[in-house]
Amino acid sequence: METARPPASASALAAFFVVLAALTALGFAAISWLPVVASEHGPGVDRTIVYILVVTGVLFLVGHAVLAGFVWRYSRGGTPEYRPLSPKVEWSWALLPVLALTVASEVGVLVIGGPAWSQIYGETPAGALEIEVVGKQFEWLVRYPGKDGRFGRTAAELVHDVRNPVGLDKKDPAASDDVVLRGALHLPEGRPVVVRLRSLDVLHSFAIPELRVKQDIVPGHLGRTQFRPVRAGSYELACAELCGLGHYRMSGKVVVEPAPEFERWLREQAGWFE
Repeated sequence: METARPPASASALAAFFVVLAALTALGFAAISWLPVVASEHGPGVDRTIVYILVVTGVLFLVGHAVLAGFVWRYSRGGTPEYRPLSPKVEWSWALLPVLALTVASEVGVLVIGGPAWSQIYGETPAGALEIEVVGKQFEWLVRYPGKDGRFGRTAAELVHDVRNPVGLDKKDPAASDDVVLRGALHLPEGRPVVVRLRSLDVLHSFAIPELRVKQDIVPGHLGRTQFRPVRAGSYELACAELCGLGHYRMSGKVVVEPAPEFERWLREQAGWFE
């Protein structure tokens, strides 16, 4: 007895699924879409991203292969013979995929991404430079401790957009020499940097793609992130959280320079109240 052939539309649909999956896989493999890495922990972040893409990509390909197979098999007409499975087999088909995906998504990410996570949120390295970055609609404000090496007090009621953008307390001696910049962040190459993060208004997100840094800034909460720049250059400081109509223009400049040049630059900066 001749086996019924699937209609042309079913064959075309099955072929479409196969071609779509193949082109998607080739597209990801052929394009180098990640920006240059300029931080010590950056390769660990990239490995985690690539791992997630590979795992989800394999699932994508397997899913499309199964879908194409079902379209091909069950488009021939007729009713396929039903053969009930035992409860043990049914439970196996239900639990094994869940366990496999849990191991792939959770354990794999923790093992691969754990070292990078520790570098970003672990103990502060010795000799780290501490900087404060303040987000406001629609601008980045950067503060360095002055020659005394200490941050001065700040208060929300002292904030003035022109005269005192970060709210420095002029009565605090430690605040008089604090260096405040608008839209510019200077960093020393090869030295650990700890960034204190706060917002003056709404939710923002401190993001430097080349440094593989992204940290949300929650109003009323003092955030923190740390990293070690390892590649001199000029990069963009972006806000990765929609923060209002002017979000598109909330951008700053990040300058990573050799440590001696950074120290010379910092010595030349005057305190906000000096």
